[in-house]
Amino acid sequence: MTPNEKKILKAFKDAGARIETKGRVRLKTKEDIELYYTPGVGVASRHLAEHPEDARLMSVKRNSVAVISDGSAVLGLGNIGPYGALPVMEGKALIFREFAGIDAWPIVLNTQDPDEIVRTVEAIAPSFGGINLEDIKAPQCFDIEERLIKSLSIPVMHDDQHGTAIVVLAGLTNAAKVVKKKFGTLRVVIAGAGAAGVATAKLLHAAGITDIVLVDTKGALSKERGDLNDSKKELVRLTNPRNVSGGLADVLVDADVFIGVSGPGTMTSTMVATMAERAIVFALSNPTPEILPEEAKKGGAVVIATGRSDFPNQINNALVFPGIFRGALDKGVKEITQETKVRAAKALAALVEKPTAGKIIPDVLDKRVVPAVAKSVR
Repeated sequence: MTPNEKKILKAFKDAGARIETKGRVRLKTKEDIELYYTPGVGVASRHLAEHPEDARLMSVKRNSVAVISDGSAVLGLGNIGPYGALPVMEGKALIFREFAGIDAWPIVLNTQDPDEIVRTVEAIAPSFGGINLEDIKAPQCFDIEERLIKSLSIPVMHDDQHGTAIVVLAGLTNAAKVVKKKFGTLRVVIAGAGAAGVATAKLLHAAGITDIVLVDTKGALSKERGDLNDSKKELVRLTNPRNVSGGLADVLVDADVFIGVSGPGTMTSTMVATMAERAIVFALSNPTPEILPEEAKKGGAVVIATGRSDFPNQINNALVFPGIFRGALDKGVKEITQETKVRAAKALAALVEKPTAGKIIPDVLDKRVVPAVAKSVR
């Protein structure tokens, strides 16, 4: 164990927990207890039994989000189960609270069965105003999210998919300005056809980019591939208009943009050199990107982004999920649509008034971010 790892573990053990439940009203007198607990609570209970729609006006549902994971795809650590997921879910709950004033509860499930996950979330949903799904592996995550969106009357968002996609779209909007290329004509290659790759491809397409090629471990997703699951078959209908085939090195030739959501070391400076002039490289695998920034520069990349805070242009989901749910809770929005995601990306991009190669996305601590993203939700 490194000294830094020891320091981190000590900090977590010293904190004990990073979030806590805190009362919004004070119980100072007997009358307070009678009002907010028994017998007064009986009046509220009868009312909500008859008018459940008022729960978001007079209960924790008004300002609460459940942050839910099965631990099947935690960060870059893989399937490490519910206890492995717990620190991440608690961290997200802390960000919800600190950045957006939202009361969020980390909930990790001791099951990875999609039917059980859907039933469990449906069963606890009355207590919450929104559901943030997290670190659930593909392709199960697509089915789970889709079923919950259909069955629940509160917003449901799998952040690994849509948070990543929104920030990528925001960053790419500004990166295109820096390299002086028309956004809609960009040729984009996405390495990784899991949760983040699929959602990013769909959102970029919705925003106006048509020449998108996704690459998985077996090569480009194309009409000739006979081994594709349903989600990948759907993507082929939206993407790869030139029906190119081959591996990552093949499809990168003359591409304007590389977006990596795959794994470390899948990209080289030699591959970057085959891309179009003034290339854009988003190497988002964490903690080790597909290619390090200095190597991407050697290959000729002009704008480079990663998922790390120690390099410029961090593509960080924390720029998105607090504001998305803040807006949804405040406005009673029941579904986070593609149109909302595109608006959120545009709002993020607009916060960088004069984009440069080293600044295409606002800082995660920029206090303008949450209000701007929340305003885009409707």
